[in-house]
Amino acid sequence: MTLASRALAQLATWPDLRHAVPSCGLGQALRSAHGEIAHFHSDRDVDLLLTDRAIRRFAQDLRDTGAIRIVPGSQWVTIRLDVSSDVDLLLTLVSVALQAQLVWPDPVGRPALGCNDQRGAGFVRADPGGI
Repeated sequence: MTLASRALAQLATWPDLRHAVPSCGLGQALRSAHGEIAHFHSDRDVDLLLTDRAIRRFAQDLRDTGAIRIVPGSQWVTIRLDVSSDVDLLLTLVSVALQAQLVWPDPVGRPALGCNDQRGAGFVRADPGGI
C-alpha cells in the first residue's frame, strides 16, 4: 500500500469527506460539503485546497517543511508523500483545510482555480549536474 493510498483510505473514513471525481480529471479526489478539498494525483503527490487566507496565515510554517510546495496565486498546496510523517502532515492539513472553508472562505463568486497539477506546478527534481 502506497502512502497516498493509505492517506486516502484514512481520510475516506472521515464523516465530513467523501470520494469524488477530481475536476482536473486526474487521480482521485475528496470533497466536503463546501466542495473539492484534495486531489490525489499519484502515489506521492496530493493537492490540497487550503484557501488563500489559510495559506497566507500559515505560509512560513508551510515553507519550513520540504514536503509542501506553495504556488503563488494558487489556493492549493501540493504535498509530497515520501515518508509516514508526511501522511500525518497531510491529515493535519486536511483538518486545517476543512476549518479554513468555514472560517476563512474565499470571496463569494470567486471560482477556485484549478489545482496545482493543472498548473504544472508539482515537485521538480533538481539536476545537481546541471549547475
